[in-house]
Amino acid sequence: MFPLRDNVPTRTFPVVTVGLIVANALVWFWELSKPGVDVHIFRDGYYPCTFSGPCHIPVPFLVHPLPWYEGIFTGMFMHASWQHIGFNMLFLWIFGNNIEDALGRVRFLVWYLAAGIAAMAAQTAVTLWFGSAPDASIPNIGASGAIAGVLGAYFVLFPRARVLTLIFFGIILIREIPAIWFLGVWIALQIWTGGLSLVHPSGGDGTAFFAHIGGFAFGLATILLVVKRRPEAPMPRYPVY
Repeated sequence: MFPLRDNVPTRTFPVVTVGLIVANALVWFWELSKPGVDVHIFRDGYYPCTFSGPCHIPVPFLVHPLPWYEGIFTGMFMHASWQHIGFNMLFLWIFGNNIEDALGRVRFLVWYLAAGIAAMAAQTAVTLWFGSAPDASIPNIGASGAIAGVLGAYFVLFPRARVLTLIFFGIILIREIPAIWFLGVWIALQIWTGGLSLVHPSGGDGTAFFAHIGGFAFGLATILLVVKRRPEAPMPRYPVY
């Protein structure tokens, strides 16, 4: 399922959301520069092993990982492919503008970064507890943990919103579905696949599912503590006369 738009208006232009999208895009184009995406990721990604070593970096990339308190921020803005950044920025644009509107710009920026840290912390804890030293020496990158926090916040603040969704189910469908169902299915898939990747690591396909789960839980737990103003009500599904 891929979201196309929601039906919740905003009071102001989402400056921070757009700024975050631009920042992620600029970092991505930097990654594409020489010596290439893979080298940039291994040099500047976040490594769980930097929190509790030792690190065993693969031979082709003999680098010294950044300290965890630096890598956790650089990794939050890096991506591995066009598909990776494209889907992340789509989710951030659709859901982030409404959370920014409810929190205010400065508060939203600080909260977004905190959600990213919480997501990385969750993934780090699971990796260090259940994984091996080589597992902890794989760089973690992507904005999806912080964006998962945004989704958790949206789940709380806008359960009655509707999300126009592209659905692949044998055939391609476009349907408007309640946000509570869209986000509920999304987090259920993260929990299911995250649990599967613990017993069958290849089942995770390299995705940091516990970063998604940790970010979403952070959004659920904290959004009502920091919300600044009552969110706008969703627009009616059909015109009202």
